[in-house]
Amino acid sequence: MAHSSRVTFSSAAARAAVVDDDDFDEEPGEVIESAPPLRVGEEREIHPSGLKKKLLRAGRGWETPVFGDEVTVHYVGRLMDGSKFDSSRDRGDPLTFKLGNGEVVSGLDHGLVTMKKGELALFTVPADLGYGSVVGIQGVPPGADLQFEVELVAWLTVVDICKDGGIIKKIMFSGDDMQAGDLDQVTVKYQVRLSDGRLVAESPEGGSEFYVNEGHLCEAFPKVLKTMRRGEKAVVIVQPQYAFGEHGREAENGFQAIPSNAVLTIDVELVSLKPVVDVSGDLKVLKKVLRSGEGIHRPKDGEAVRIRYTAMLEDGTTFEKLGFDGELFEFVIDEEQVVAGLDQAVGTMLKGELSEVTVKPEYGYGNDETKRDLAIVPPCSTLIYQVEMVDFTKEKEPWEMSGPEKIEAAEKTKKAGNDLYKIGKFKRASKKYEKAMSYINEDEPLESGEEKLVKSLRVTCWLNHAACCLKLNNFHEAVKLCSKGGEITANNTETAPTREQQKRCKALCQHVCINEKRHRYCIKEAQGREGKWR
Repeated sequence: MAHSSRVTFSSAAARAAVVDDDDFDEEPGEVIESAPPLRVGEEREIHPSGLKKKLLRAGRGWETPVFGDEVTVHYVGRLMDGSKFDSSRDRGDPLTFKLGNGEVVSGLDHGLVTMKKGELALFTVPADLGYGSVVGIQGVPPGADLQFEVELVAWLTVVDICKDGGIIKKIMFSGDDMQAGDLDQVTVKYQVRLSDGRLVAESPEGGSEFYVNEGHLCEAFPKVLKTMRRGEKAVVIVQPQYAFGEHGREAENGFQAIPSNAVLTIDVELVSLKPVVDVSGDLKVLKKVLRSGEGIHRPKDGEAVRIRYTAMLEDGTTFEKLGFDGELFEFVIDEEQVVAGLDQAVGTMLKGELSEVTVKPEYGYGNDETKRDLAIVPPCSTLIYQVEMVDFTKEKEPWEMSGPEKIEAAEKTKKAGNDLYKIGKFKRASKKYEKAMSYINEDEPLESGEEKLVKSLRVTCWLNHAACCLKLNNFHEAVKLCSKGGEITANNTETAPTREQQKRCKALCQHVCINEKRHRYCIKEAQGREGKWR
């Protein structure tokens, strides 16, 4: 069959034949996706313009390609009278093209996005989604409806990473569910070639290990890695602006120089990654997961954990080693029994997890010189812990408790908050009062005789929490908490706050107003006469 009758054709003919998709409300494949799957031998209309699909052989899996992907197909094109005008099978050469790019008739683009790998289907394509009124397509008269028997041999997902064509990634092999992040430590294998095939960079045999945010090779590389999953293999085309630009790169490590404005082709495999978590939110406590844990539960504030760890300075000096002599090291989360950074990091760990935790001085021993079991920790030291979460004691959830158990837990937690408040630990005390309230939530049903006790306990927790907020200059929250006591008074006089609680509530509100005005005044003075109040 002459070349001019193939499904591919000139860009001018493509533009003439492709229907403007803006004329339709439905997305490609929407009709088929909202209906039950086709059975073999069944035919259905899959596009509002009349495109029909008949399933001849089911495909594998559930995934289908999308516009932008690179697909490889075998096809046979016929007129409605059965006469053949084109066939990739006759040539023995499947066709590879980019979906939605105008390289084939629009009907095939819309049909292929409904197909699974290995599927064989017959598409009946109306003229508007075929060649339309284009003249000169050998064997196809103008305005003809067509039929294509199509087998989806394979496809590659194509990603335009920067949305400007500067970095195009073709996924050759999909990875697992773990995607690389900016802070993660990765091991990567790669080869970098110029357009003529010359090798200009290559990783060691076992791969290169580095942190994504520290960069590697060229500007494009970390951008690519943040789109990859563990085990993924890809081919990446990098334009000069994301590679080495007009300056190029000199010869290095036995590889040739990269010339000015060179386009690079990078074969890359994300071999492994170690997730890094910003525990503190300010990059001062980082947790690198060396071995994943099990389950979904992590310890909460107030729960006892059992761990083993080795603590080192940045120079490798070990200053502490606990939990290795047959008896695990145990402490309670958020009770200041270990340095703040370790406390916070362990609170994010799963049972069985092994992690490396890096703690900056602000969350460690600060400016103090501290003597530990095996060495002295100098002032302003960064600490490195290798920690294994062996086990932790999970507290009962409120919904698992009886009414008396909830009241007892709330009283105990409130008392812990009071003890913290007395020694000036207002932030931690505030968390205790919040936790106490979680046991006696207003939505929880109350048994006979418990209502008055519980409501009084709620008011006490609200006012104590408000006092903490006042100390922490959180005036808005303090006012909100104080007002809750008044709501109880208005709603039910039998369970209203005591006279002492009402007086305290009123006094707290007055303190809030006075301190908020003073706080705003100080801010204004600090900002100058033109400064804005916060």
